[in-house]
Amino acid sequence: TAEDEALAAQANASWAAFAKNGDPNAEALPKWPAFTAAGDVVMDLGVGGRWRYVMLAGGSFEVGFHGVYRDIVPNERLVSTEVFEGFPDAEAAAAVDTVTFGDIPGGTQVTMLVKHVKREHRDAHMESGMEDGLQDALVLLEQAALSLA
Repeated sequence: TAEDEALAAQANASWAAFAKNGDPNAEALPKWPAFTAAGDVVMDLGVGGRWRYVMLAGGSFEVGFHGVYRDIVPNERLVSTEVFEGFPDAEAAAAVDTVTFGDIPGGTQVTMLVKHVKREHRDAHMESGMEDGLQDALVLLEQAALSLA
C-alpha cells in the first residue's frame, strides 16, 4: 500500500543517512534521540536463535522487544520476527523484518522491510514513535561495527 511504501522509504532514507555518515538524522527525516538500555540485551544470531532488548523510550519508560531469527544469509539478508511486548496480544501482532545488504560504489546499501499481518498492527507501529527505537538500534549497530574495525 502507499502507507507501507512511505514507511519503507522513510526507514531506507534513515539507513542510507546512517550508512553515509554514521548518523540516521537528516534534514527531511524525524530526529531520533540516542538509545538508553534498560536491561540486558540478548542476541543469539543463528536461524532459530532468539533476540531481546529493553530500552528506555524517551529516557522515561521501559519498552521491550523480542523475536526469532528465521533466515540468515551472510552479507545478503537477515530475517527475524519482531514483537513489541507492550502491544495487546503481542505475539499475534508480531512483524517480520527483512534487512537486505547490497554492494554499492563506496559502501553497502541497507534496505529494511517490516511486514505486519494486519493493517491495524502496521498503523499502530507507524504511530508508535518507532523512529526512536530504530535510531537507538542504528547507534548500537554503529558501535558494534566500529568495535570490529
